[in-house]
Amino acid sequence: MFSQTVEYGLRAAVALARGKGSALTGKEIAELTQVPSRYLTKVLSYLIRAKLVHGSRGVGGGYTLAIPSEKISLLDVVNAVEPIRRITTCPLQLSPHSGQLCALHHQLDEAIAQTQGVLARSTLADLADNLEGCRTMVEVNIK
Repeated sequence: MFSQTVEYGLRAAVALARGKGSALTGKEIAELTQVPSRYLTKVLSYLIRAKLVHGSRGVGGGYTLAIPSEKISLLDVVNAVEPIRRITTCPLQLSPHSGQLCALHHQLDEAIAQTQGVLARSTLADLADNLEGCRTMVEVNIK
């Protein structure tokens, strides 16, 4: 359902949340999340553009969350990377469906709405504090 880019964005955001305000370099985030460095740069640029992440260059630079992890929902991250699109018109474009969704597309849109709701209720802080089973991000010592 979600692209690899969204998955990488979520991994990076959770790693930054686990950093508890400490700046992490791109290399550190790539190692923690097992995201290729070049791809990570692209993903982080989406998060920076959405004002969820702050990046600084040079000695002592790196990436941090721009706002507290308790205030960033998973939906915020997903929408920063690749916005979820709702179904607003029936793609079949049949005349009986004009102005409303057919039964199939209504059900699909409802599933999308429920997914958005689940993501909106979960924050980065929720995940950062509950990573049992996520070996890479738990075992690596974040500054």
